[in-house]
Amino acid sequence: MRTLRIFFCCLVPLGVVTAQPAIPPAWGNDPEIESKIDTLMRRMTLDEKVGQLITYSAGAPTGPGTGRSDYKEMIAKGQLGSLFNLVGADETNAMQKIAVEKSRLHIPLIFGLDIIHGFRTEFPVPLGLSATWNPELVERAAAVAAKEARRAGVHWTYSPMVDIARDARWGRIIEGAGEDPYLVSAMAAAYVRGYQGTKLSNPDSIAACAKHFVGYGAAEGGRDYNVSEIPQRLLRQVYLPPFRAAADAGVATFMSAFEALNEVPASANASTITQVLRQEWDFKGFVVSDWNSIGELVAQGVATSAAMAAQRAILAGVDMDMESNSYALNLAALVTSGAVSESVIDEAVRRVLRVKNAMGLFDHPYTEGKAQGDIAPEDQELAYKAAEESLVLLKNDGVLPLKAAEGKTIALIGPMADDAGQMLGSWSARGVASDVITLRTALTKQVEAGHGHVVYAKGTNLAGNSDSGFADAVAAAKKSDAVVLALGEDAPVMTGEAASRAHLDLPGNQQQLLEAVAAAGQPVILLIFSGRPLVLNWAAQHISAIMEAWYPGIQAGPALGNVLLGVSAPSGRLTTSFPRAVGQEPLYYSQFNTGRPARGVDLSYPPKNSIEKYLSRYIDVPNSALYPFGFGLTYSTITYSPTAVSATSVSAHALNVGTAKLTVSAEVHNMGSRAADEVVQLYIHQTGTSVVRPVRELKGFRRIELAPGASQKVEFRLGRDELKFWNIDMKDVVEPAELTVWVAPDSTQGEPAQVTIGQ
Repeated sequence: MRTLRIFFCCLVPLGVVTAQPAIPPAWGNDPEIESKIDTLMRRMTLDEKVGQLITYSAGAPTGPGTGRSDYKEMIAKGQLGSLFNLVGADETNAMQKIAVEKSRLHIPLIFGLDIIHGFRTEFPVPLGLSATWNPELVERAAAVAAKEARRAGVHWTYSPMVDIARDARWGRIIEGAGEDPYLVSAMAAAYVRGYQGTKLSNPDSIAACAKHFVGYGAAEGGRDYNVSEIPQRLLRQVYLPPFRAAADAGVATFMSAFEALNEVPASANASTITQVLRQEWDFKGFVVSDWNSIGELVAQGVATSAAMAAQRAILAGVDMDMESNSYALNLAALVTSGAVSESVIDEAVRRVLRVKNAMGLFDHPYTEGKAQGDIAPEDQELAYKAAEESLVLLKNDGVLPLKAAEGKTIALIGPMADDAGQMLGSWSARGVASDVITLRTALTKQVEAGHGHVVYAKGTNLAGNSDSGFADAVAAAKKSDAVVLALGEDAPVMTGEAASRAHLDLPGNQQQLLEAVAAAGQPVILLIFSGRPLVLNWAAQHISAIMEAWYPGIQAGPALGNVLLGVSAPSGRLTTSFPRAVGQEPLYYSQFNTGRPARGVDLSYPPKNSIEKYLSRYIDVPNSALYPFGFGLTYSTITYSPTAVSATSVSAHALNVGTAKLTVSAEVHNMGSRAADEVVQLYIHQTGTSVVRPVRELKGFRRIELAPGASQKVEFRLGRDELKFWNIDMKDVVEPAELTVWVAPDSTQGEPAQVTIGQ
């Protein structure tokens, strides 16, 4: 008989831990739920326990599948606890009926789906939603998605993605909230609150899933599924906080990632899943693998068989196997052989049953009533608001807003101008193109209402090389008063999972179309539809106005039309840095200073002397972003007073024990004649500390409305949570330091104020 050799994963400590554990949600410590689970588990066979730890796709795959289709038989035998990609009350109820009425213990199924930025009502893609800097709006959007999904039989979404993403080459940057841990944390909590509501058992709530745990967004070279190397301090300081925010918000589930983190695959990493998530944070929900990520442990090299992969994952703390078949075929045998203790299985099953109980599935397993038909008017309105607030104006030489006056002609050109499907972006769940109002439809209606004209020409395809449409595009431009040019990336192909790019320019011959249209001599407004920052150097130098539109969802046309025509003003702000060249990636604002910083030096290209040369810099492009984190223009002029602080010194001890707070403020003034929304941002920098701190860190933001000529004093509080960091001893504390603070419109501006943090 062959002996299966099993090598146990070591739990490697992640440093001294002084942070407080999260407070589990009410369902995490409910004695009544725990008593029900105890009673049920005493009756469960080993095969039935293993069944609760398995989920299979009953629909479209996002990776290599198992080839299994005997789901009904498995459910009837109690060997399957979850299905995903099955949508519709009739379909899910039919499967649920087998589980509840035919299986021995009547344990209900949980149905999952990738609901990333809406179910039927499609909102802007998550990177676009983050550009609103409006967590309350994101929470409301997630609540709409939850309501629609639950009525269609879906209980569980694989969202939010809270990976920090600092490399625009990575396709999945579109699914998150950008590069900054403070902002991503705020958005993570908002999604969880929106999806799960005030109580998981509410009929319009679904379970959220924080993914991908952890470090997936730091994939080397921006290449999907690739390895990540993240030092422990950086992991604690930057990559873990958004997951902690989701846990603190009561998220029901986590998803383990594909990549190997510091040579240990994330789906077999006891240090992150058991030590951090379970022991430090006291997480009470369950962890599901990503699609076949347990099976992929063999390819990664830490397992030599599916059985070893199953053993690695379950001992690391991955409770549910998504699609790999590793648990279904091997867990029971591993327990029988003694390679895995049944108590490990029991704990995993308990976590799954805990979530099912919290969702009320044992009492109300079926989806009742009819699914929503047409999109509700209030949800349409919210989709419009989200789309409008997500638009980021990057450049404007005065051509915007456009005037739709009598006799004026606007040329609308480009492959994105009338493509409804593209407006849905990637991962559009059950969104349908017929729900989308395109820019061509909306702008034509609006301009013609003012007795103007819109002339349309597609120009080219998103990824094509034919210039057969160039002549019509140029002709349309020449007979117009202004041109709106809609270009970008093919959303399903070039953004999202498995869509990493080595080049960040416009695909196909869109750049050539842009230059040909610009040569016609009319003012050009460039709209960029993308799931990542693109390199826009030529456009920044030659085009009158540039607006980043992301993929705005079903209300793309009305939102864009109203902003272009000045009915409303742009108010989005970047949550990712836009590079000057792909060679700058990964690029982010909160970098560390070096001993030879290039900041504040007037640099020439190439360097003229040794003072300019021997710095931490590129010799052919500035270090800085073309458009920095936090940046965005509007149609008014907003000014900031010098930053003010409530005290010029404060005690580190008092901050650490919570008896001191520092107030930082500035007067924000609308100097223009138009109302404007402003995103006021708070940044800090600390020196004299035991470890190097970033040149700036976001520690607060507030979105405010300013009437023409109005001013508002905006205040922020800085305390332990904002000023602490993981120091040289790996303790999460506030240290004595010299503190600089800015209240500013983006990560590069603002007048500083100084504070001494003493002993």
